[in-house]
Amino acid sequence: MHVTFRQLRLFLALAETGSVSAAARVMHVTQPTASMQLREVTQAVGLPLYEVVSRRVHLTEAGVELARTARAMLGEWQAYAQRIDAMRGLTRGRLSVSVVSTAESFMPRLLGGFCERHPGIDVALQVLNRDGVVARLRDKLDDLYIMSLPPADLPLEDRVFMDNPLVVVAPLGHALSTRARLRLADLRNEPFVLRERGSGTRIAVEAHFRRQRFTPQVRMELGSNEALRASVAGHLGLSVLSRHALGPRPQDQGVVVLPVQGFPIASKWHLVRPRSRQATPIVRAFEAHLMETGAPTGPEA
Repeated sequence: MHVTFRQLRLFLALAETGSVSAAARVMHVTQPTASMQLREVTQAVGLPLYEVVSRRVHLTEAGVELARTARAMLGEWQAYAQRIDAMRGLTRGRLSVSVVSTAESFMPRLLGGFCERHPGIDVALQVLNRDGVVARLRDKLDDLYIMSLPPADLPLEDRVFMDNPLVVVAPLGHALSTRARLRLADLRNEPFVLRERGSGTRIAVEAHFRRQRFTPQVRMELGSNEALRASVAGHLGLSVLSRHALGPRPQDQGVVVLPVQGFPIASKWHLVRPRSRQATPIVRAFEAHLMETGAPTGPEA
């Protein structure tokens, strides 16, 4: 079976974009050239690799296996190239990181510090909900993944690098905001707006509420912290958010942190990667940077 690296990259572009024309643009070739190359790959394998349904490409079982194999092969080649660069004393290459949306409040700062130290490294950042990050982790699409609740069914290299306290927030001027101390029972008549089911924050919050035998009145579920902050500021209800999502002055966001007994919920930020995937010099450098710069949450977080 003869397939070139460039053809493998083209097939991966097809798998990721779902379109021959889009894959051609990614690879900077014409669509006829891309179609010809993909036919050659299919002929080399000897089985159909994809089919077009409603003008969108869907991989067959053989195509999924080829994409997985190609991704592993190209990842190993990239790792080898980075190791050679390290031997030469160079600091160039590419780092791909997927993070859950809650982490977007602090990731630019951490990435900025890393890029200042290593200006020759290009960083690709994917910001998704937890399900999206876990899906990319299962498919090994990135070098590293950042989340608060890694999946328990995958063999992972898992390192905690920063605290992620979860706090109860209310709109400015709320009647409970003047209380020096609150119990969960004091919130039983309050509506809540919470993250969507399946998010790391929602899973942690629901587990805490079950332990405390508290059932919140959930008025609304939203998929982003920005939407939750706006909803709380708009007096739609209370919420539980990562302290990182509130900035140094929550009042500037129109919200206040309530002193509820049992809060903040102790959560952590995890830096994970598949155990089967060898860490490149760039990955090790970024892991070391996060371990060095990550710290327990303070007023500046």
